[in-house]
Amino acid sequence: MKIIAIDPGYERLGVAILEKNTKEELIFSDCIQTKSFLPHPERLAIIQKSLEKIIEEYKPEALSIETLFFNTNQKTATNVAEARGVIISTCAVKGLDVFEVSPLQVKVTVTGHGRSDKTAVIKMIPHLIKINKTIKFDDEYDAIAVGLAYFAMNHN
Repeated sequence: MKIIAIDPGYERLGVAILEKNTKEELIFSDCIQTKSFLPHPERLAIIQKSLEKIIEEYKPEALSIETLFFNTNQKTATNVAEARGVIISTCAVKGLDVFEVSPLQVKVTVTGHGRSDKTAVIKMIPHLIKINKTIKFDDEYDAIAVGLAYFAMNHN
């Protein structure tokens, strides 16, 4: 089974394509980035168009997306929530099943502990899945972790 896993964001969101036959395999990972000087609707359109291209190329069957963790910045939380809506809608329109995983589920899957920090998650990822590329942003690791959580929750 092939999935697209996303760590939602607004300025930068992590995307990973994972496939599981007998073992999880990383097929693709990257970050979709939007420029802060662009109008809000244009940034959401960039996210949608980028996702459509990735879905067309890799043909995943499902989306695994992390639920929102609200911080104290309400504007950022609203923008990320809107980006998340675009992500879920785009994937649903393309016929993908949509599954949500919480940050706690991701941390427990990857590190075995729900209070792990980002550094611990990043450190564990290469032990769980082979990565044959240079990863530029933490968001990619987060997306890979979201995908691993999907498979750990027996959605395959």
